[in-house]
Amino acid sequence: MISFQNYVKAASIEEAYQLNQAKSSKIIGGMLWKRLSRASYNTVIDLSGLGLDKIEEDDTQFKIGAMVTLRSLETCESLNEYTGNAVRDALKDIVGVQFRNMATIGGSIWSRFGFSDVLTVFLALDTYVELYKGGIVSLSDFAKMKYDKDLIVSIIVKKTACKCVYDAVRIQSTDFPVLTCAASVVDGEYRFAIGARPGKARLYKDEQGILASGITEESAAEFAKALSKAVPTGSNSRGSAAYRSRLVKVLTERNLARLGGLK
Repeated sequence: MISFQNYVKAASIEEAYQLNQAKSSKIIGGMLWKRLSRASYNTVIDLSGLGLDKIEEDDTQFKIGAMVTLRSLETCESLNEYTGNAVRDALKDIVGVQFRNMATIGGSIWSRFGFSDVLTVFLALDTYVELYKGGIVSLSDFAKMKYDKDLIVSIIVKKTACKCVYDAVRIQSTDFPVLTCAASVVDGEYRFAIGARPGKARLYKDEQGILASGITEESAAEFAKALSKAVPTGSNSRGSAAYRSRLVKVLTERNLARLGGLK
């Protein structure tokens, strides 16, 4: 369990940013995974009073505040209509409803956990991260960045022409995933996010043009086989590297069949 000396409910994003510059300070977000650590901080900073708990939508994008809960995303009708329920499918097995009512998208994306269903599904979409000082960067770039003392203001999902599907393998419901896989076609470009490798999710594209003529049973199988060789995997208590590589092939082929209407 974490320990801290001071709790501050920030009155502005600037105040939160300035407080967070101290080495011994920490943004607490939903404070679900963080509270299980053994870290000690001088000051923890609460963003819940800054109005960052809203999902704003217009004709071009969804703007999701950093403090929006996973449950709010899971039940957002317009976002799920746009993603073909891929967001709902990615979030529905994360621990339980009570957990998802507290966990925030900002904390999930910032942490870039290896087991994150959240990072995986949003990587497959046309997604951007709005940082207070760093500006707007693509999620794929943000996922590669080193941790710093900036803070997330919002997650932006562009309403680019899109079809997306999501799948994951768990030993049992609500457990951490053994492997996660999101597949999408965004403005005609195929995108594949693979997470729980057990490392954090990575984004892959059809660099060899295997799917250039569309999705067939043959092209889906060929691409899935190629991707399974390209994705680095490792072993832990949930599965071996070889098993995960096999799952990359199976889930990719399955998701391609769904994208192509073969299932």
